[in-house]
Amino acid sequence: MRLRWLAWIGVLVVVAAGGVGLWRYRQAHQPPPVTYQTAALGRRHIVGRVTATGTLLATVTVTVGTQVSGRVQKLFVDYNSPVKKGQVVAKIDPLLFQASLEQARANLASAKAALKASSAQADLAARQFAREQSLLQDHLAAQQDVDTSESNARVTASQVDVAAATLAQAQAQLHQAETNLSYTDIVSPIDGTVISRAVDVGQTVAASLQAPILFTIAEDLRKMQVNTNVSEGDVGRLEQGMTAFFTVDAYPGARFRGTISQIRNAATTVQNVVTYDAVIDVDNSDLRLRPGMTANATVIFAEKRDVLAVPNTALRFRPPPEANVRKPAASAEAHEGRRRDTSGVPGDGRPEGAWASRGGEGRGEGRDREGKSVWKLVGGEPVQVPVKTGLSDGSYTELLGEDPAEGDLIVIDATVTGKEAAPLSTGFPGTGGGGGPGGGGGGGGRRPF
Repeated sequence: MRLRWLAWIGVLVVVAAGGVGLWRYRQAHQPPPVTYQTAALGRRHIVGRVTATGTLLATVTVTVGTQVSGRVQKLFVDYNSPVKKGQVVAKIDPLLFQASLEQARANLASAKAALKASSAQADLAARQFAREQSLLQDHLAAQQDVDTSESNARVTASQVDVAAATLAQAQAQLHQAETNLSYTDIVSPIDGTVISRAVDVGQTVAASLQAPILFTIAEDLRKMQVNTNVSEGDVGRLEQGMTAFFTVDAYPGARFRGTISQIRNAATTVQNVVTYDAVIDVDNSDLRLRPGMTANATVIFAEKRDVLAVPNTALRFRPPPEANVRKPAASAEAHEGRRRDTSGVPGDGRPEGAWASRGGEGRGEGRDREGKSVWKLVGGEPVQVPVKTGLSDGSYTELLGEDPAEGDLIVIDATVTGKEAAPLSTGFPGTGGGGGPGGGGGGGGRRPF
């Protein structure tokens, strides 16, 4: 009898130990609770913008140089000086060029005298040849004398041609000397304002290979332009005539207005980033803007008011594996069908229907391959809802369709209780921050998704 009681007590102890072990196993392996942060869908004013940075420049900028070498003798203008077309802005020392001009004039006079002498000799030779021909007809001169006089006439005539050519060369050299002397006066080619000066009095400039730059003159600072660098992903949204707004660091809080006048086809590639130059014309009647300022431009290409909008963090959200959520059956079947069409078997050998389980969601596979989706909180659990999106302003995106509806709670983030946050470098893309209406906090770290 005693042995029977001992046997029953042993059986009860074994059963109790097994129950405790089973309870502890379930407690250790059950998914930790997940707290969701949500935002209520509402209507917003969404503005589509393209942003770009650029540089303010004058509409027409001319660099003024010198075509002759020499020492800068005088400067008649300085920075910010207004100038008129044809006004002398600088003077190159003209002494050497004046000497060259005098020499050219002397050479011209010598060439003229040589031409006169050659002409006189040619005239004398022509008369001598005529007399010899007359004497030959009267049989008073030998044929040899006639031939000699004829040769002398031809030689002197050619010397006249040589003297005439020498005179033409002297005239050309004189013109060149006069031109070089005129180039010692540096004149402004346009009406405008001097924005830079590159030389000082006494400095020697050399124009042997290319004209050195002395001044930079802006035609009219009351009309300026912004040359912006627009990425290739945004350039298709811009059109000529669109209104643009920009700010500069010199005037915090001030916003300037302009109009896109040109979108240039020439692309600029820097480190494999392709940009295009969108030129914005700006009215600078008050002369507040200056050349070289950095402008942060914004162009509004679309605008919608009172539309249903969802935070972009909700479009990037994916439930953690601990959530143990399921996709809609239709989405799971479509996903399974695509996997079968591609490889003939489920992607990683899991049993059929496993694509709708939480395992795929943990790797970000819950996104509908044919469109975007959000997760709506229903009864405390997230439910995936495929959506069609419209205009976005970078923070909110317009939703098209009837589901989800205004006022629905959309999950934007999740917190797993008792789990430390993963490093951002190893987290999933689309990390969203902040809570919303209906959001809650929980103990432990937040897992980025």
